[in-house]
Amino acid sequence: DGEWENGKHGVQLQVDKCEEIVPQTKEGVYGYLSSRLIKGVGEKTALKLISQFESLERLYEALPSSELTAGVNNKLIAGRESAFLSKELATIMCDVPLELTLADVARRELDRADATELFTKLELSTFIKRFGLNSEETAPEAEAPLSFACTLEGSKGSVVAVSYCEEGALSVCDGKAVCRFEGKDKIQNILNDYKTVCCDAKSLYKALAADGIEYRSADIDVMLGAYVLNPGESGYELEKLVLRFLGKTISDKVDPSQYVFELYSPILEKLNETESLSLLKDIEMPAAAVLADMELVGFKIDREGIKRYGERLAELERELAERIYYAAGGEFNINSPKQLGEVLFERLGLPSGKKTKTGYSTGAEVLEKLRPYSPIIEDILDYRQVAKLRSTYAEGLLRQADDSGRIHTTFKQTGTATGRLSSTEPNLQNIPIKTELGHEFRRYFIPENENYILIDADYSQIELRILAHISGDENMIEAFASGKDIHASTASKIFGVSADSVTVEMRKRAKAVNFGILYGMGDFRLSNDLHIPIKQAKQYIESYLAGYPKIAEYLERVKMQAREQGYVTTMMGRRRYIPELSGKNKNLQAFGERVAMNSPIQGSAADIIKLAMINVSKKLEAIDARLILQVHDELLIESSRDCAEKAMEILQTEMEKAVLLTVPLTVDISSGENWY
Repeated sequence: DGEWENGKHGVQLQVDKCEEIVPQTKEGVYGYLSSRLIKGVGEKTALKLISQFESLERLYEALPSSELTAGVNNKLIAGRESAFLSKELATIMCDVPLELTLADVARRELDRADATELFTKLELSTFIKRFGLNSEETAPEAEAPLSFACTLEGSKGSVVAVSYCEEGALSVCDGKAVCRFEGKDKIQNILNDYKTVCCDAKSLYKALAADGIEYRSADIDVMLGAYVLNPGESGYELEKLVLRFLGKTISDKVDPSQYVFELYSPILEKLNETESLSLLKDIEMPAAAVLADMELVGFKIDREGIKRYGERLAELERELAERIYYAAGGEFNINSPKQLGEVLFERLGLPSGKKTKTGYSTGAEVLEKLRPYSPIIEDILDYRQVAKLRSTYAEGLLRQADDSGRIHTTFKQTGTATGRLSSTEPNLQNIPIKTELGHEFRRYFIPENENYILIDADYSQIELRILAHISGDENMIEAFASGKDIHASTASKIFGVSADSVTVEMRKRAKAVNFGILYGMGDFRLSNDLHIPIKQAKQYIESYLAGYPKIAEYLERVKMQAREQGYVTTMMGRRRYIPELSGKNKNLQAFGERVAMNSPIQGSAADIIKLAMINVSKKLEAIDARLILQVHDELLIESSRDCAEKAMEILQTEMEKAVLLTVPLTVDISSGENWY
């Protein structure tokens, strides 16, 4: 996307919009090619050489040239093959036998109707706007706004679509007109008197609460409805839903509530067709209300404590940097992959792994393999971890706390294909706990004051319990029902020893197999994870499936169903479509099979904890306690000390009885002065 022009060095293409294909340079394409003909010969030298010798052929006829330095001569000689290949690739062929004339390929006006149809089908709303295809000329019926009215025509209890504006007004559409209401009492009455349809119920609840309007009873959220229908879509903003379900783009002339009303019928119809309406109404809609309250409440942090811990991390970061400089023989930018690669593989001579166009690969996976070769590697990995903790968490959390010291994360209900919640700004689900340095951050998440306490409950091996339930495997069911250590029980089957003879290392390997099977892990990946031969990893998996035969049957059955239906479902009927299975690419098919095996398990776990959240939140209304955070299989409550015992009872009971499985659902529960 650019234009030809007469430049300083002849006719050239100034590249504007091709950053991902051709890196933009001062000299456009000419500079791009000349800087890559010969390794070590940059743009400035290349331009000088071509100007001096006039062509590549004459340049090479003159080599070695006394007019050039020894270094340039050597680089040119070494890069001869690359230079002429690059010239061949960049030269336009003028002798191709074409049956077309210039007239045949002359630029024509855009076929607006065809382009609109194509861009709509592909959900390329940006292109529709860029080419002006959302004008009234293209689709006059799609852009006709309803008139504004003072009163609603429908009777109380009928369906209306609502949209809350920044200026504190509620737009209401009944399909015939759009009404706008202002004032807390008027808005509250409308919300109470009609069945409301909205887009993004959680945001609506929070916006209303900010203006003192308590409302948590929207009937349908078209955004969540679309998500339930297909959780693998690229997004669920109103603009995308309008394009996806109505085949048109949003106009500034049309009130958002009108689009929401138009979306209501097609989305409701599809929810009924796929038997997904109960999933929306019984899980996602109530969960949106709970999440809105959790976001509004937030989680208090000890700001002074985090500040001091950040200073400790900064000092540790400096110490690690000094150790790295000493081992490397001098200072360099540790955060630069290029400089780090040169230090490790050229200066220190460590075995090099993958090399990219920009230099050596220095990712975590590469560095992990280099641990045995030099102590500098461990320092570099530690340095990266400490720097991440300091910048992302120590500094980041302080920036995002409000005046009262509370962090208000945003839970995203439509962020994953499995139904699991994600957390952003900041991501409190990602506070690292695998290392002591990361785990320490939990010490600075605290209750409101000394009169309150934190209570935490975490499902114990919920995904394995769901696997036992769904597969119906008697051996795994018996292990859970009798309260056995499932990983020790698995180790006993894999290694063919009695439960009493299982060692710590055996249990560790069995745990990796247990969770690896859940995620469709093959022998190659297991061998890498456990650092064992592939043959041995294969034996582990075979022994596992022999010990739990119905799990093997379930995994094959779910893959076959996914191929036949194109999707898999959770226990609550949540669908996940897997288009990769119908493709021809073997790697994508293998990925699709792993998704098919894991999604019903992980998705069911997500549904269960949402149900638990809904039930816990409802029961906590009677006491001075409230949910403040969900971290996948874990729930946290902030409770008054006076009712802490009751809050713990509610949390444990509602989590363990959220659903009835053939194996018991159990939680590990505890309380303390902080999250740590």
